[in-house]
Amino acid sequence: MVRVGAHTSIAGGAFNAVDEQVEYGGNCGQIFSHSPQVWQDPNIEDEEAAKFRELSEDNGVGPWVIHSSYLVNLCTPKDDLREKSLDSMQKEVDAADKLGIEYVNVHLGAHTGAGVDGGLDNAASVLDELDVPDGVTVLIESDAGSGTKLGGQFEHLATVRERTSLDIEFCLDTAHMFAAGYDLSTPEGVAETFAEFDDVVGFEDLACIHLNDSKHACGTNKDEHAHIGEGEIGEAGMRAFVNHDAVADVPFVLETPTEDGKSFAWNIERVRELRED
Repeated sequence: MVRVGAHTSIAGGAFNAVDEQVEYGGNCGQIFSHSPQVWQDPNIEDEEAAKFRELSEDNGVGPWVIHSSYLVNLCTPKDDLREKSLDSMQKEVDAADKLGIEYVNVHLGAHTGAGVDGGLDNAASVLDELDVPDGVTVLIESDAGSGTKLGGQFEHLATVRERTSLDIEFCLDTAHMFAAGYDLSTPEGVAETFAEFDDVVGFEDLACIHLNDSKHACGTNKDEHAHIGEGEIGEAGMRAFVNHDAVADVPFVLETPTEDGKSFAWNIERVRELRED
């Protein structure tokens, strides 16, 4: 059975994300533990966490991912931002442990002048300082690669894994990969991209996929998501991607728009239609 779900809201309590997921027809998912636009503690209450765990188990929803704050920048050369990023990530992995969530997902961030090598060193050193609870894994997400942001090349992911002592895994975002120049719009392009990822990183450390179509062309570095099969990646590319043997058991988490009368439920059903189980 394909694992596919969406990013859902914890408004009113983390457990509400489970009910929302079930409403969409999803069986895995992603949340923010707090507003991603500010530095803020998750503040998950014990009863709230217990109810989240119970509802997830009762409804067969999992795995779950916590997406870190947008303010976190692992690659930064600035000491104050580094400390804030480290503190925020520590609180995220602790919140994940409390909620029984397997993964915390984070972007590498931007080196802002430190250079690619310096930025990757910075990211690895922040990861080294995290005290990650047993049962929680930090995922580094692939990026669209605009400006000085790192993670747009598979080599960036592999290098951080080499340089950190933390056991990390990865989340590939289809819209980000496409924007960064990996052409997923044809079966041939999908096969070539997967072969390159396998060669550079390896599928044994791929834990999650953010499945999103792209509103912009390949290689534009523009990160704007479209409905599944209706963007520049298109139906043929998405069909080839979700049916590739390498991702047969990898959960798909959608961050698609909610526009044009098409909800997360529509996109989840679309994935199931494209998947040739």
